[in-house]
Amino acid sequence: MSSKRPLTRQQRGNRIIGAVVAAVFVGMVGAAYAAVPLYKAFCQATGYDGTVRRATKAPDQVLDDKILIHFDTNVRDLPWDFSAEQRTQPLKIGETKVAIFKVTNHSDKPVTGRAVFNVVPEQAAVYFHKLSCFCFSDQTIAAGQTVEMPVLYFVDPKYATDFETRTQKEVTLSYTFYPAVDAKPQTASAAPAKKAG
Repeated sequence: MSSKRPLTRQQRGNRIIGAVVAAVFVGMVGAAYAAVPLYKAFCQATGYDGTVRRATKAPDQVLDDKILIHFDTNVRDLPWDFSAEQRTQPLKIGETKVAIFKVTNHSDKPVTGRAVFNVVPEQAAVYFHKLSCFCFSDQTIAAGQTVEMPVLYFVDPKYATDFETRTQKEVTLSYTFYPAVDAKPQTASAAPAKKAG
C-alpha cells in the first residue's frame, strides 16, 4: 500500500510557480543568445544604427544629384595596415561604383580578420547598399601579403527624396577590422596585390 500523501493546495501552487519560473529562465537565456543575431539581421534589413544594407542588383535609375563618399579605415588588435586607395569618391545617386581597399599583414603567419562597418549620417545607411564587399566574410591574409579588396556599392535614388537625407551631400563609409572569432581560415576573397617589403 502506497504511503504517498496527496499534495496540498500550497504544494501544487509552489510546483506551478517553480515550473513557470524555470520556463521564464530558459526563455530568457534563449533570448539572450538570439538577441545578437536578431539585432544584426534587423539592422541589416532596416539600416538602423548606421548599418549598410546588402543588395542583389543595382537600381535602374541614376540621378544627376551628386554626393561625396568618404572612406574611413581602422584596425583593432591586428598586425595589419588597412587603407582606402581613394579617401573620397564623387557619386551620382543610383550610380554603381567600386572602391578599392588594401590590407597588408605584417605578421610572420596568416591572420584572419573580419570587418564591421557603418555609415554616417545614420539616416543615410538605409539607402547605402553594397553589391559585394570583403566585410561579408572573414578574410585570411598570408604572412607579409598585401591584398586589394574591392567594394561595389550604390546609393538608392530614394536618398534624394527623403527629407532626412536629401540635403546631406556627404556620406562616410567606415570600416574597422577586428580579429575573427573562431575563424575557419580561408583565402582572402580579394585579388592579391604585391608582396610587402
